[in-house]
Amino acid sequence: MAEGTSKKVLVVEDNELNMKLFCDLLDAFGFEAIKSVDGLRAVELAKEVHPDLIIMDIQLPEVSGLDLARWIKDDDVVGDIPILAVTAFAMRQDEQDVKDAGCEAYMTKPIQMAPFIKTVEELVAPRRQTH
Repeated sequence: MAEGTSKKVLVVEDNELNMKLFCDLLDAFGFEAIKSVDGLRAVELAKEVHPDLIIMDIQLPEVSGLDLARWIKDDDVVGDIPILAVTAFAMRQDEQDVKDAGCEAYMTKPIQMAPFIKTVEELVAPRRQTH
């Protein structure tokens, strides 16, 4: 991060271990992780902090991550923020559903560190020129 400010990543995940793993990896690679275990609060939080990326679990207790992704993408304020969907389900239809919801990328759990960080860096890179 040559410009001296770390990129903000909103992590929407209800599983404590996954949340810790994602945030530890993001911190280790110079990203500022903002946590939300509450899917319903994620859209509001995205508007408050305007992160450079949202990492979203698809299986959330209160609301589907796919619905959340659609709400974010339909919002004029935060609709341009890329979303990385993470899910324990790895069916072909799931990947299509994620793309249909507007997510830029999709990853299955358990995540692997190198592809996870590579994907995060690729997703925040295009936003560097716009801010």
